[in-house]
Amino acid sequence: MAKYVGPACKLCRREGMKLFLKGDKCYTEKCPFERRSYPPGQHGKEASFRRRRNTDYAMQLREKQKTRRFYGVLERQFRRYFHQAEALSGLTGENLLILLERRLDNVVYRLGLADSRAQARQLVGHGHFMVNGRKTNIPSYSVRPEDVISIVPGSRRLRYFKDRKELLGKKAVPAWLILDDEKLEGRMLTLPERSEIDAPVEEQLIVEFYSR
Repeated sequence: MAKYVGPACKLCRREGMKLFLKGDKCYTEKCPFERRSYPPGQHGKEASFRRRRNTDYAMQLREKQKTRRFYGVLERQFRRYFHQAEALSGLTGENLLILLERRLDNVVYRLGLADSRAQARQLVGHGHFMVNGRKTNIPSYSVRPEDVISIVPGSRRLRYFKDRKELLGKKAVPAWLILDDEKLEGRMLTLPERSEIDAPVEEQLIVEFYSR
């Protein structure tokens, strides 16, 4: 399976904002974006001081790239999500964000069981989680309302999950999810609404990009 393996902080610098790809590190002074917020590359610092006019296409492209990187999705898969969102009733942009939020790796991250989506994707891929009692190692699995996300019994003995239990509660869980701190078990109550999704995304620009 293809995946991005380069420096995560370069992606934040390219988009000109923190995408919180490195978990807790992004909230500290050690975050590279705090020291170098200009674009990466030989002329990145120089380019950040040049005034240039962004075309409509450039803004649409950047918004699409930013959203892909925020959720850790590659281009072909992102395009499939968009076409799936188009086929649903309602606003295409909102449908797209809801589909991305329903990914199992994102739900694990939103529940606070991982520090970042990348870490959540790794944990899911290594087979540490179950959905409705069945082991699921597909990060893109689409979680539905009333689905229960829990930890594989054998994985509960791992130090990571023992330590994780002490960290729960420090991060707010979205209203469309509920977490049982004692059981380390979460459940999706309902589909998220746009007002409950804190992704820094202007989804209409993505719709315009694919509608060209």
